[in-house]
Amino acid sequence: MSDLLPAAATDVDRRRFLAACAGTLAAAAVGTQQREAAATPIAPHFAPQAKHVVVLYMSGGYSHVDTFDPKPLLTEKHNQTIGSELAAAVSGQPKNERFLKAPLWKFRPNQECGTEVSDLFPHLRDVMHEVALIRSMHTDHRDHGEATLQLHTGSTGFATPGLGAWLSYGLGTFNPNLPAHVVISEHRPYNGPQIWDASFLPGVHSGVQIQPGDEPLPNLTPASPRPLQELELGLLDQLNRKHLERRRDDRNLASRMQSFQTAKGLQDLAPQVLDLSRESKHTLDLYGSKPGDKTSYAAQCIMARRLIENGVRFVEIIDAVGACRDNWDAAHRDVGTHAKYAKRVDQPIAGLIRDLKQRGLFDDVLLVFCTEFGRSPWAQDGKGTKSRTHHPSAFSCWLAGGGIKPGIVHGATDEIGNYVAEDAVHVHDFHATILHVLGLDHTKLTYRYSGRDFRLTDVHGHVVNGVLRNSAG
Repeated sequence: MSDLLPAAATDVDRRRFLAACAGTLAAAAVGTQQREAAATPIAPHFAPQAKHVVVLYMSGGYSHVDTFDPKPLLTEKHNQTIGSELAAAVSGQPKNERFLKAPLWKFRPNQECGTEVSDLFPHLRDVMHEVALIRSMHTDHRDHGEATLQLHTGSTGFATPGLGAWLSYGLGTFNPNLPAHVVISEHRPYNGPQIWDASFLPGVHSGVQIQPGDEPLPNLTPASPRPLQELELGLLDQLNRKHLERRRDDRNLASRMQSFQTAKGLQDLAPQVLDLSRESKHTLDLYGSKPGDKTSYAAQCIMARRLIENGVRFVEIIDAVGACRDNWDAAHRDVGTHAKYAKRVDQPIAGLIRDLKQRGLFDDVLLVFCTEFGRSPWAQDGKGTKSRTHHPSAFSCWLAGGGIKPGIVHGATDEIGNYVAEDAVHVHDFHATILHVLGLDHTKLTYRYSGRDFRLTDVHGHVVNGVLRNSAG
């Protein structure tokens, strides 16, 4: 029996240990009550228009002028110069002369709403009547790390809580046995786990990473027989509670205790939720998946839908074929590689929209399709070259689902897609709008840390009412 005693409890004598074991059932009952309490959603600031968020993040920065923002003038004036850069793109480097570069794919309209999308995304084009396309996005930094950080956390300078962590903190979870915040990431993105970390928020709000494959989450199979594990966890919980009573301000200990409860819930429920063998052939065909597929982007989209169905508040799918070296980045690379990445995600995302609609879930879920910045309208490496450089001044993202006005285009760029010309939407505005759809006022969702009140949008941000069905809040 002494072999069961955790190292942290070596000062507990045999009699106290036996008493602890006797109290295991009571401790487990308390733990269950806590998990049930955590499952109760926290009241939003006002009536939400969606309950869940699924972020479809295209890592690396796709080219807006090759995907969602048609610019006929680029084709008309292909290889013509617009002069040198006003300032070197990177400090210390010479200014380059800019030669316009035509898009590699033809743009065609959606048959119902007329929104033009390139042939890179034929399946997405067919569902654009469900989407509010924002062509006037802009951000503050041109480097992947900083721009990725801002797209997720609002900050370019240092890691603060990510969007999923703020939503978990602000609204709680629907299911005590699953985390509120899940990230499906096959490869390590720019900044790694910083972009889904809770930072100074309680650790329970950090994202739980799922890696598609045979073992999407490590250690899901209990190391001990289940009855013995219940005894061990009950004792651990009781000892931690006594420890916490003397250290009531120890947020790290409280978060670790909650993480044990979440881990136990994952062991119980995650294998069922992530088991795609339960999906019908019709559903697999809709997403472009096949029986036995566990890793494709289609499989990841189905996982996201299953997680949402089982009460997860926030799911992000980070798309990258091979981490930072094999993603949408077209700097000093052939922008034609976009075809590989688009083929990977096009049908699955369109399938997700259709699947949510046929299940009656579309109005409960806010879909967010985004990237960290756009691509330059000119060839990066000189006349006739194949690459497009990073372009934070203008890019395109879209929203769909709960609370979103379907089939519209918001904002516009200039005639070559270089700058925002109408209805600019900064990343802070994008975040404010997402929070608004979930019933949260971005100016009131704050957390006091290190002597000041922090929020996702810092001291910025305006709700983009033009993309909302009902802008009253």
